[in-house]
Amino acid sequence: MKITEETIKHVAELSRLEFKEDEIGGFTAQMSDIIKMAEQLSAVDTTGVPETVQIVDRDTTFREDKPEHWQDRDTMLKNVPEKANGYIKVPVIINKDDND
Repeated sequence: MKITEETIKHVAELSRLEFKEDEIGGFTAQMSDIIKMAEQLSAVDTTGVPETVQIVDRDTTFREDKPEHWQDRDTMLKNVPEKANGYIKVPVIINKDDND
């Protein structure tokens, strides 16, 4: 598969990414290299090779799920940067319209 500057521009538009014109050539070369590596990997015969899901041997450690008494509210809130009326104050991430 040949990667062209037009391909990169098209993918950037679909992804809503903005690149400077002088960056397009570098991304084209990088993407071409990535596609070539993927094509090389697909040419490798993996018949009889089991799937690799996890490369590190890890056993899941379970513990009993039991409630514990933590600290009281005032002790927990003493490390909070902003609080109001006994609650943690967080930045607004959704602004409401005046009509709501």
